Amino acid sequence: MFTRPMSREIDLMHLGREHVICAYEVDGLVVDPGPESCLDTLLEGLAEEPRALLLTHIHLDHAGAAGALCRRLPQLTVYVHERGAAHLADPSKLLSSAARLYGGDMQRLWGDVLPVPPERIQTVTGGQEVESMTVAYTPGHASHHVCYFHEDSGHAYVGDMAGVRLPGSRYTIAPTPPPDIDVQAWLGSLDTIDQWHATALCLTHFGAFKDAEHQLARVRDALCDQAERVRDSSPEEFAAWSEARTRATLDERRADAYVQAAPPHQLGLGLGRYWDKQGARA
Repeated sequence: MFTRPMSREIDLMHLGREHVICAYEVDGLVVDPGPESCLDTLLEGLAEEPRALLLTHIHLDHAGAAGALCRRLPQLTVYVHERGAAHLADPSKLLSSAARLYGGDMQRLWGDVLPVPPERIQTVTGGQEVESMTVAYTPGHASHHVCYFHEDSGHAYVGDMAGVRLPGSRYTIAPTPPPDIDVQAWLGSLDTIDQWHATALCLTHFGAFKDAEHQLARVRDALCDQAERVRDSSPEEFAAWSEARTRATLDERRADAYVQAAPPHQLGLGLGRYWDKQGARA
């Protein structure tokens, strides 16, 4: 008898490049469907029609397709942290904020971001179980970020919290775009994830990695290193350093995927905003 895998990775081939954005299909669920610009690729990769979306957070590379999927699938339920729910129902503020980062590239990158009908939205706060997944509130990358743990498989679906890492490499970047990076909260959330003792961490950027304890240590180190460098430099100086380090460490194909998944100029902007809130920079 054929048994369907517990979890399937779907490479959304963002802008035609592999290993940038990964969606996960888990027993009739989709964790982070990605942007609407990749919707056809997602639908082609699904083994069955999903009954629900589990969103780690509402950034467009993770959740931009939610409204479009709801339009196509009338029974679909969408789970999201309570702080993100209003922005799914009315994405106007989210789109305005994103446009400040992406400008005229919004449509090319993310496609059409449609509202999710409010009656389809189920809010989570952390500490509960939904769809056979334990939910943890994990702020740091975003104030509304959650992670999901499937106890039977030991897989943790961690969105952006465990960093950006590509298959075949241990090189890890902490994705730190504006507007609400919180370094101390992020470190605390990594402790929360660590307590699950997961057999694999499932990253949106990109893939499942079985060395969970070591990967959490890598992202801790990357986050602290990046934060300290931004504290003593401009966002532009940090962006140049970050991209140069990535390209010096990796081959061109992998480096291009890292830079697309975590644009260096955004990393510095998010951490710079964090330090400004702390009053730690001149």
